[in-house]
Amino acid sequence: MNAYASTARAERPAPLHIGEHLREWRQRRHLSQLDLAVDAEISARHLSFVETGRSAPSREMVLKLASRLDVPLRERNVLLVAAGFAPAFPQRALDDPALKSAREAIGLVLKAHEPNPALAYDRHWNLVSANRMVAPLLEGVPERLLGQPFNILRLAFHPEGLAPRTVNLAEWCAHLLERLHRQCEATADSQLLKLYDELRAFRIPARSGPVPADSVAIPFKLRYRGEVLSFISTTMVFGTPLDITLSELALETFFPADELTAARMRSLAARTD
Repeated sequence: MNAYASTARAERPAPLHIGEHLREWRQRRHLSQLDLAVDAEISARHLSFVETGRSAPSREMVLKLASRLDVPLRERNVLLVAAGFAPAFPQRALDDPALKSAREAIGLVLKAHEPNPALAYDRHWNLVSANRMVAPLLEGVPERLLGQPFNILRLAFHPEGLAPRTVNLAEWCAHLLERLHRQCEATADSQLLKLYDELRAFRIPARSGPVPADSVAIPFKLRYRGEVLSFISTTMVFGTPLDITLSELALETFFPADELTAARMRSLAARTD
């Protein structure tokens, strides 16, 4: 997906009715009408009528098709409204009392991951929360880059951010761009498409070649106080969210990829107690 294509998609007029919405999501998932109809246990003829506006789907049918197409909760509400129904999924602020248990779960995960860094971010990669091991690794980064919204990807690519200190910058940034590209394809989110184009404009060296066959993961190698700390990361999401905010939250946890990094993180945690 090049910059022109992603920008064009971001500026394309929104579909006018439920059928056009469903057709776009079906095509985005690379499914034929027959594929989706079989999966949703309806006739291909009926699905064709829905997509062309000749038949109006029920609320249950909209939700069923959206589920089969793995449409994000935010966009499922859009589909429902386009079909003439009320939204089904609430969107609460993270500090809403109803999300107290979710906030506590996030806090427990971040705290339990110490002495290693871990953070939580929203659908646009803006920082939501982090444990105390993240801040020390950002020392020396200009304060203006750490203001709200604090975008994790922008910080990784910025020449005044982590880019000059990332030892394997080409591999790491290529990995992040690939993740963002997949997210753009999955969600068609206009802000993510713009972020993708913005990041591609940074002067990042090209990856020299394919990842070695014996590699288990692409590490994040950060130069810190004269040493190179190496981490591998994992991403966690809420398994069965019914709230839009929760469905769009992700937790990124970083594990030491070598003993030097493990020892340095233990030492750093002891100094910050």
